[in-house]
Amino acid sequence: MGAEESPGASGEGEVTRLLAAHRAGDRDAVNRLFSVIYTELHDAAHRQLGRGRPGDTLGTTALVNECYLKLVASAQRSFEDRRHFLAVAAKAMRQIVVDYARRSTALKRGGGVAAASLDPGQVAQPDRGEEIVALDEAVNRLAEIDERLARLVECRFFGGLSVEETAEVLEISPRTVKRDWRKARALLFDAMRDQGPG
Repeated sequence: MGAEESPGASGEGEVTRLLAAHRAGDRDAVNRLFSVIYTELHDAAHRQLGRGRPGDTLGTTALVNECYLKLVASAQRSFEDRRHFLAVAAKAMRQIVVDYARRSTALKRGGGVAAASLDPGQVAQPDRGEEIVALDEAVNRLAEIDERLARLVECRFFGGLSVEETAEVLEISPRTVKRDWRKARALLFDAMRDQGPG
């Protein structure tokens, strides 16, 4: 790896150059950056949203476009590097998915909270709105105990990032991501079970 760019890494060198241009005041750099990593964001959104029936989920393109709007809105702050950009994108996707879940559950109040599957790619389905909101609240509580585990859930579950992308964002090894993912899932299952229905 080193200084060489790896092909298929969504133009990692170009991402770095565009981030530097953005920090230097190039207002159009975020638009060009988004164009460079659109496919990467689209793939993450697709993994995040799963394989729901058309019309039953927040669409991949809609999620990517909403994410873009959030990134542009936050463009006045500098993205440090590709890792930081992916972390901000994962946070934006989390906010979008949770807002979508809140809106969908507001339309159909009632019932308890079912346990979330915590499988990346199984969110944003309207019939899972209440559990997504409950999961978001559990992740907020997890952050009070272990910020890194909460960020890992945000990257993997809400952001749809792969193990390798999550390792890059958190600056840990893929092996640590896998170990921490098991730990985070166990803690969140316990938190959601304790929350229970009603």
